[in-house]
Amino acid sequence: MSLTDILSPSDIAAALRDCQAPDSFSPKKFFQISGMSKKSSSQLKDIFRILDNDQSGFIEEDELKYFLQRFECGARVLTSSETKTFLAAADHDGDGKIGAEEFQELVQS
Repeated sequence: MSLTDILSPSDIAAALRDCQAPDSFSPKKFFQISGMSKKSSSQLKDIFRILDNDQSGFIEEDELKYFLQRFECGARVLTSSETKTFLAAADHDGDGKIGAEEFQELVQS
């Protein structure tokens, strides 16, 4: 399964265009433009599994900086500031990583 099985390639492209400049990434805006915020819980779990590159059940800070590249390999890496902000917004239990439920809560909030 790939992200384009769940999300429209044109919506992904629009979301990536919106955050091309360094320090312009907003998770909420990205989720809205890409169509992720309209997906079901089941679809978000599938998206999470795709984004969890090492299949650990969590998206760690190292994986998070490559978040945009999971949608398109030529996309930029998130800056340190964007990565930390993204992690802080989703990591409700303070363990330094994003679990599937935390990811879903962030996307749907």
